[in-house]
Formats: sequence, C-alpha cells, structure tokens
Amino acid sequence: MTYLLLLALAPIIIFIGMGAWFRHRGFLQESFWSQAERLGYYVLLPSLFFHSLATAELGKVPLIEMTLALVFSTVIAAATLVLTKPLLGIDDPGFTSVFQGGVRFNNYVGISIAAGLLGAHGIALATVANAAIVPTVNVLCILVFARYGAGGQLSPKSIGRQLMLNPLVIACTLGIIAQTIGFRIPAWVEPVLKALGQASLPLGLLCVGAALNLSNSISWLRPIVWSSSIKFLLMPFMTLGFCHIFGLTGEAAVAAILFQALPTASSSYIMARQLGGDAPLMAGIVAGQTLLAAITLPVILLSSTQWL
Repeated sequence: MTYLLLLALAPIIIFIGMGAWFRHRGFLQESFWSQAERLGYYVLLPSLFFHSLATAELGKVPLIEMTLALVFSTVIAAATLVLTKPLLGIDDPGFTSVFQGGVRFNNYVGISIAAGLLGAHGIALATVANAAIVPTVNVLCILVFARYGAGGQLSPKSIGRQLMLNPLVIACTLGIIAQTIGFRIPAWVEPVLKALGQASLPLGLLCVGAALNLSNSISWLRPIVWSSSIKFLLMPFMTLGFCHIFGLTGEAAVAAILFQALPTASSSYIMARQLGGDAPLMAGIVAGQTLLAAITLPVILLSSTQWL
C-alpha cells in the first residue's frame, strides 16, 4: 500500500518542482503563469469536473450512505476552520488558503489510489466521492472567499451571483444533471473534454511550483500545520465516525476515508489567484501537504481499517 501511495504522489511532487525551476530560471515569460491559471480555472478544471461526474459508472455503490458520510464530515471540518480563525493570527486572504487546505482534496491522487487498491470498483467509488465532495467544497469555498477574500465582504446578492457564475460550480451541477438524466456525451465531444480535464493536473501543478517562495516558509508554518491537522486528522476520523453512524462498511468506507485524507488540490492555488486569496501561501500549503501525505496516507488508511 505504501508503495502505491508514493507512486501516486511522486508525479505531483515532480511537477511542482518543475514549475519552481521554470519560474526561477525564467524559462517561460512571466505573463505565461497568469494566463495558464486563467485557462485552468475557466476551461480545464470545469472540463474535468463535468466529464468525471457525467460519465460515472456507479453500479452498486452505496450512494446515499457514502454521500452523507462525506458531506457531513466536510461541513464539520469547514465549520471548525471558521470557528478557529481568530486563533490563527492571519489576515483574511490568508485564512481562505487555510480553509481550502483543510477541505479541498486532490482527486487525481484519490482516483489513482482507489483504482490501485480496489480495482474497477474503486473507480466507481471514487466517482461517487467526487460527486459528493466537489460541489460541496466549491460552494463552501466560494462562501468563504465572499466573506474573507481580498475583495471584502459581499452582499447576499453578490454571493448568489458568484455561486451561479462560478465555472466549477456550473460544471459540477451540469455533470450531476447529466448523470441523473442519463445523458450521454456525444462520442466526438467526450475525448475533448477528457483531454482538457487531464491537462488541468500538470498545468495546475506547474503553476503551484512557480508560485512557491520559500523565503516565506517560516511565516507559513502555523497555517500549514493547522490546515494539515484538519485535513489529515479531523477529516478522516470524522468520516470514520460517520461511516459507523450511516452503516457504511467495506470498500466504500475505505474509499470515503481515503478521499477525506488526501492532500489539498492544485486547483486551490488557481482559485486563490482568481478570487482574492493568498496565492503564495496556498502554494506553500499545496506543496507541504503533498509531501506530508506520503507519511500520513498509509498511517490513516492502515489505522482506520482496524476500526471498520
């Protein structure tokens, strides 16, 4: 299991390192990075979310129980982060990065590990996890950006507009609708969406690496530790508790705990850049959690299986 987890994390670490090297050496023009972030936020990530949700093969997955366990644990983690904000001693944009670090997840790593551990059934379980968490997390993050982002507090009307116009929320909503009504993506469109979605991983991670500024690493220590504590301790063990409450067992429970113990996603950085968060801090949290996950993921999965 440990080898499989490291195999899934290694490409992420390499891409982040490449992005840092490209930026440091001036290999690409400075204007490239902002345009790459815009492309990822408005085109690549929405393609990924819509395609994965619309083409899900759910089979005999315990859909309701798994969704409840994932959504409840996510909401409680989000509430914990908001309630503990005064203890962190960071500004509002910085808190948005801590929040994303605590609730967002890297679905690429999750799908890779689920498929490796659980086979074809693992892919179906991973799809349900995405369908449950992605819309929930994106709505919560937009609400937090509306309250704490650099643009200042927004009115309820402005928040509603942000939710309705956010490309990630739109993509998730359309994907769930397509799945519900049995809509089949046309054969000539499906490969395009799939390719665009797959491109979001390397490009997003290169942008994360390019944004890293290790001279600020000391000031990032507390935010990284707190967001990682929520991500690697509270989230997975709250999920374990809800698995017992809702009667979720076996491979479905393992998949639920896996997805709540993943490092935060590279899309967190792009969202921070687009919505007024602390992007450099977000890049540090993404890199730090990815490295930590090589240690925490095997421990969490092995220990939680003893309680299922």
